[in-house]
Amino acid sequence: MRTSVKIIQWLVGLLFIVSGLVKANDPVGLGYKMQEFFELWSTGLSKSSLPGTLLASLHDAALGLSIFMITLEILAGVALLIGWKKTFVLRLLLLLIIFFTFLTGYAYLSGKFTNCGCFGDCIPITPFTSFLKDLALLAMIVFLLVQQRYIQPVLSTRSGNIVLAATLFFSLGLQWYVLTYLPLADCLPFKKGAYLPAGMKPPPGAVPDSFAIRFVYEKGGKQYEFAPENLPADFTTYKFVDRKQTLVRKGNAEAQIKGFTLTNDEKDSISGNTIDFTDSVLAKPKALLVFALDFSDPEWIGQTKKLLDNAAKTGLPLYVVSPNAGEARAAFEKAGVTGGKFFNTDFTVVRTVARTNPTLLLLKNGTVEKKWSRQEMARAANELPAPTF
Repeated sequence: MRTSVKIIQWLVGLLFIVSGLVKANDPVGLGYKMQEFFELWSTGLSKSSLPGTLLASLHDAALGLSIFMITLEILAGVALLIGWKKTFVLRLLLLLIIFFTFLTGYAYLSGKFTNCGCFGDCIPITPFTSFLKDLALLAMIVFLLVQQRYIQPVLSTRSGNIVLAATLFFSLGLQWYVLTYLPLADCLPFKKGAYLPAGMKPPPGAVPDSFAIRFVYEKGGKQYEFAPENLPADFTTYKFVDRKQTLVRKGNAEAQIKGFTLTNDEKDSISGNTIDFTDSVLAKPKALLVFALDFSDPEWIGQTKKLLDNAAKTGLPLYVVSPNAGEARAAFEKAGVTGGKFFNTDFTVVRTVARTNPTLLLLKNGTVEKKWSRQEMARAANELPAPTF
């Protein structure tokens, strides 16, 4: 029994540590995933009601909650491995796994999530797989609670406290770093080296969704359903009522990058349609793209002046990409920064790219050659290459 407890103790502790470290690489991403849950739960609720107010508060505090949960997960895993205050730690782990099991179970049963975010974007797993993993962890933690007499501390109280303090410092320090300088491991579609035109298409050999189609017809006051290949010979004597389509097999023919288009208020002089500049920008030999969601801080906008000046000297076009090109243009004009071109794109695309606000990309023929955080923009202005013609 002692050996079984030791194995499960290490398995549970390491799983919590690995899960926390993977998410610590991108706490912003976990915060976005939490916001998706809060938005879904708040559907239909009045913002003035207590549940609506609470969910709105949690939505606004998602990043802080993400950092707290990641740190707690890593600390609890380390504490379990060293046997520090085992009863308290096991009860804490039980509460955490009950909460995680609820989230993954909801993600699986609702069918509204393809990835629960349990291991971040670098290790995507389906909600069903994550739900089974959490059920297994729940059983193991209950087992450890029952058999906790076999768990013994491996360090003195003082040494254990030092280890946990170091773990806390490391966890918070790692998250501070990636929040300031972008994730250490970028697993998102706009990572360095990504060829964006390819990411906007389904992968080669992808399998499309498979649907069962049924036609509903009426005759003599009764309704009948027919598959397309089984329509009756005299179906013209029937009255068409409806066409039903049911998903029977989920394919994988989804592009990594969805919703990425570059438009503004410019329209085609002949058709009058809004001009899509996406292909022309991605075809540029070299181009700078500044992705940002928030333009309320004039400090970073002012920092782009040197970037714009140096880009102009080297002949590099610079584009500011946001969900609202008009708001971006007005903020730049107010800050006295001129130059560049402003584009609209999907909100989700911008927040996928801009893990810091803003985030700067250097594209070479549609491939992400370099990626800089807000803190690195001053250095980026001095590293601009000459364009390739």
